[in-house]
Amino acid sequence: MTYRDLRNALTEFDLPPRVSWRQLKERHRQLVKRYHPDNGDATDPDRIRRINDAYRVLREYCTDYRFDFSHQEFLEQCPEERLREQFSEDSLWGGGS
Repeated sequence: MTYRDLRNALTEFDLPPRVSWRQLKERHRQLVKRYHPDNGDATDPDRIRRINDAYRVLREYCTDYRFDFSHQEFLEQCPEERLREQFSEDSLWGGGS
């Protein structure tokens, strides 16, 4: 897989560069439902193949992704926890003595 393959897959799915695995699976489900050959509205019979190929590339990338469980990444993913840590000792917010 190349970075170009990854970008093409994101383009096929019409996704931004940063999405969750849940969003990716949901988008795949929507696209398959919309472009499946058994669907009478499917005008491009080759589209479902491109969608499934793109999903394979994205799934492969996500499967091989190395997750970062560092404190910094956690705070990036959960900004409310950053605020809680920052102000937990502040008497104005109910912390401290």
